[in-house]
Amino acid sequence: MNRMVDRSLQTRVKPVRLGFLGIGWIGRNRMEAILRTRMAEAVAIADPCEEMITEALRLAPDAEIVGGLDALLSLDVDGVVIATPNALHAEQSIRALQAGVAVFCQKPLGRSAAEAEAVVAAARLADRLLGVDLSYRYTQGMQRIRDLIRNGELGTVFAADLVFHNAFGPDKSWFYDKSLSGGGCVIDLGVHLIDMALWCLDFPQVTDVTSTLMKGGEPISAAGDVEDFAIATLTLANGAVIRLACSWRLQAGCDAVIGADFFGTSGGASFRNVGGSFYDFAACRFRGTSTEELVRPPDDWGGRAAADWAARLASGQAYDPSCERLVEVAAIIDDIYRHA
Repeated sequence: MNRMVDRSLQTRVKPVRLGFLGIGWIGRNRMEAILRTRMAEAVAIADPCEEMITEALRLAPDAEIVGGLDALLSLDVDGVVIATPNALHAEQSIRALQAGVAVFCQKPLGRSAAEAEAVVAAARLADRLLGVDLSYRYTQGMQRIRDLIRNGELGTVFAADLVFHNAFGPDKSWFYDKSLSGGGCVIDLGVHLIDMALWCLDFPQVTDVTSTLMKGGEPISAAGDVEDFAIATLTLANGAVIRLACSWRLQAGCDAVIGADFFGTSGGASFRNVGGSFYDFAACRFRGTSTEELVRPPDDWGGRAAADWAARLASGQAYDPSCERLVEVAAIIDDIYRHA
């Protein structure tokens, strides 16, 4: 994975033609990051909300407004950026890929491992680049920690603790319908934690999953309930343990608590949000009782995953087998729901 967009590519590649499907806040943010690279142009935008279209046109005044994915695909685009509700991700991604168009999709790629696997299979068959907005990989802090782990500087990592507590809950009703969302805070926030842990550890085999899911302070009691608090433990083949906790609307005294701690036989490392922020992160390395600062804010990381995908697409990259890891993350989410 590129650490950042290679600016030298700007002089060597022709901008790719992109369509943007879903241009709410997150979709516009990713559009802005992509357009800032100058390696892509926004050919078309589609969204049912006129207000969102008006805002998107401020970023891409020459983009054509279209009614949906079919109209977007008819415009000979090279790629499509999808930021629609969860229930649409897999179906829309597959349709685009089958049309020979690369895809960058918001997380989760699917509501289940089966949906995610179907998208990856479509990307493989079409030989098209597939990316998902697992944006925390692109923070400077997580990249530094991953390097420490991969270089063996923490020794053997035997434990990791990751948390994502959001003092707020989603403001769209579909998040609370499991048939549309695929789940609650686990599939919304926990997906980042699972990905961060496995990505840092080079996707080790997970041999056991246990979990507890709650809604309103009580254990989940109905199959269709959507959890607002979850704890899970993943046991790896080498005996190492990953613990995860995530929530919506937790009384935590700040906007958010986000962190990832890794403990090895020769040291530890920590990635933490600063002052309850959703955007500012610091990273530290631990040796015994001493702490070494690795990274401090600011770090404009939010759109890097989208920008990196656009840069790779512009440079001619087709199917990337690393997207198959998305199915492993989705399978663990399935197991968390299954074993609760």
